[in-house]
Order: sequence, then structure tokens, then C-alpha cells
Amino acid sequence: MQNQQNQTSQNTQTYQVPPNLNHGGHELFDVHEVLSGSINTLNTYMLMREFVKDPELRDILDRQYQFIQDEYNLTCECFKTGQHPSKRTEPYMMKQNNDFIYGMTPTSPKKPMQSTSEISDQFISGTMLSCCKQGASARTMAATESTNPVVRRVLAASIANCIEMAYEISLYQNKHKYYQVPQLAQEDMQQILNSYAPAQTSPMQNNNMTH
Repeated sequence: MQNQQNQTSQNTQTYQVPPNLNHGGHELFDVHEVLSGSINTLNTYMLMREFVKDPELRDILDRQYQFIQDEYNLTCECFKTGQHPSKRTEPYMMKQNNDFIYGMTPTSPKKPMQSTSEISDQFISGTMLSCCKQGASARTMAATESTNPVVRRVLAASIANCIEMAYEISLYQNKHKYYQVPQLAQEDMQQILNSYAPAQTSPMQNNNMTH
């Protein structure tokens, strides 16, 4: 009985777990979702490419496809080995500027397509945006559940890249009035902006100074 207890205790020590098995159950399921989502995104990008009409959107799609593919390979590698991947994760660099056009202009109501002939750059860019947003959410969940430190770091870096790619697409959509951004009245905006003030010295710090 004592030997069984000692064996159980040894098996639960993290330093005895091989690197490739250094993963918790929640991590395995959540990273599985991330990798499956990446495959779906890559497949979606590939299927939509032939329908793209705007060269600028095609350039965004191609650059994001290559980046997502590279990031997928890095995540696969560290997930399988439990160790640092063969190259460092890099930040995604978009080409769009940061200038949003604010305000609403009338557009035709949206409705489901009736045939593939209706596939447009608006639809394609909207689908790309949804893929990036879903990728950011899935990676955030997986990173907070990961016990392997390398996988956690790779996922955490990937979240920022998903956000950057989504931002790039939303800027493209905004420029073409596919994605319009309303604003509050300036008085309402100022009221909200001024409704918070900096925190003062922490009460806990004051308590420490009196002892």
C-alpha cells in the first residue's frame, strides 16, 4: 500500500512528466479547438480567394493566410513536443493605416444570398473578420487553461495577432462602407470619457506605512 502511494505521488510530480505529455486535460481540448479552428480558417480563406475582386483584399487575404499557416505550424509543433518551437513567434504587421471613418450613411438592407453568384468582397471580408474574432476568443480560452508554459506563451502571442488581423479587415471594410461606425453625440462622449478618475494611494499601502 505504501509503495502504491509513493508511486502515485511520484506520478503527480510535474518534473517527472515528459515534455510531450506536459499538458492538462482542459488544455488538450481547448488547443484542439484552436488548431481545428485554424484549419477551418485556412480552408475558408482558400475557398473564398477565387471570388475576390479587389486586389487590395486579395493581398490582405494572402498575407493573412500565410501568417495563419505559419502560426498553425508553430502551435502544432510546440503542442506535440511540449518544448519551444523551431522558430520564434512573430507579430503580424498590417498595411492599413489606423484612420476610421465615423458616421452612418444609408445602405441597402442585408439578407442571405440566394446563389454563389452573389458572393462579394463585402461577404468575403466579413467572413474573414468573423474567423479572426473567433480565433482570438478560442486562443484566449486555451491560453488561460494551458499548463504547458511554452504552449501558453505561443497562444498568448497569437491572440494579439488575431486582434491585429481583425483590425486590418475592419479598417478595410470601413473604408468601403461595409462596416460603419456610429458615434455618440460629443456631449455624451465627453461625459463618459470624464466619468473616471485616477486611483489614489492604495489604502493597503497607507496601512503598511502606519505599522
